[in-house]
Amino acid sequence: MSRKRRVFDVDLPEEPAADFPAGKDDLPAEYESKAMFPRRRGPMAAAIGETGDALRHRKQVEADIRAENDALAHEFVRLKREGLVVDRVPVEEVNVHRLVRDRSTRGDPDLDDLKTSLLAIGLSNPIRVAPRPGGGHDLIEGFRRLAAYKALLEETGDPRWARIPAALLTDGEGEGALYRRMVDENLVRKDISFAEMAALAIAYADDHVDGCADVDEAVNRLYASTSAQKRSYVRRFALLLRRMGKAIEHPEALPRALGLKLADLIEGDIDAMNRLLGDLSAAPNRDAATEGAILRAAVEGFTAAPKPRGAPKAARRGRVSLSVPVGPGARCTAADGKVEIRARMDFSNVPQDRLQAAIEAFFRELER
Repeated sequence: MSRKRRVFDVDLPEEPAADFPAGKDDLPAEYESKAMFPRRRGPMAAAIGETGDALRHRKQVEADIRAENDALAHEFVRLKREGLVVDRVPVEEVNVHRLVRDRSTRGDPDLDDLKTSLLAIGLSNPIRVAPRPGGGHDLIEGFRRLAAYKALLEETGDPRWARIPAALLTDGEGEGALYRRMVDENLVRKDISFAEMAALAIAYADDHVDGCADVDEAVNRLYASTSAQKRSYVRRFALLLRRMGKAIEHPEALPRALGLKLADLIEGDIDAMNRLLGDLSAAPNRDAATEGAILRAAVEGFTAAPKPRGAPKAARRGRVSLSVPVGPGARCTAADGKVEIRARMDFSNVPQDRLQAAIEAFFRELER
């Protein structure tokens, strides 16, 4: 027996169509919005939009990378200019001849101590180099450290001594600034002899670095960080080296007091200088100790010798000034132990041999 389905009729109240917004045309203007009626995009339009968004994002990423690279490049240049960029450079590619070194090239007794320290703890302070035209590097600071690395490489054959840590400088600094770097670094780290300092000042003046005119100016430039008294010592040693040339084979071993006495001795006594040259030439192949003994004996002998009798002391203490009719406006001032000649000419341009011959002739004439 089949069940009879019952149908219930539901009566819903009808509302006016005008009160229900069935379409865009029927919606009041103040309620209209595009979000209520989104427009469907086709597949091609969606792909083009996504590609455009990707390109814009890629361009922004590339711009950010370029900006970061530029900032890093500027920072690298700044650090390199200040000598804060360090790399390991081959020791055989470091040239030591760009600057005249302020250290003697003779054997350094302290080099063994430096080598022992390097073997134990390594290099704590890198050398400083500047780029060399055509490749390689020019040494600015660290002559002893480089020498120790080369010695260890030769003695051990260990490849770790073939490359040395080096701070890389830009090549924008002038020669004068590079000399100051070298000098100040050595003055701070290890005292060098007055003779080595004087030799550097002589070479600096002879090369006319940055227009340097004479040794006095070279000393003032190179050793501006030192006291005036120390600079005066360097000038006296420079006079000694100028007069004696290479006759003194171990100038770096000269104590300050002995060097100053020698300078005073040969400055006013050409005979004393000639006798001193004779004493040194009589002892070829001498070491530093032997040379020091010869120079010390010479100074003591000349100092002990009585001064020649001459005019009374009152007369010798006087000062004589005169104008010399020869030469371009030459004027001369003479006093006890001192003769000063001034003229309108640059004596630094006179060849050294001619100047020395003129001075010798001057003293020969006085002795007649």
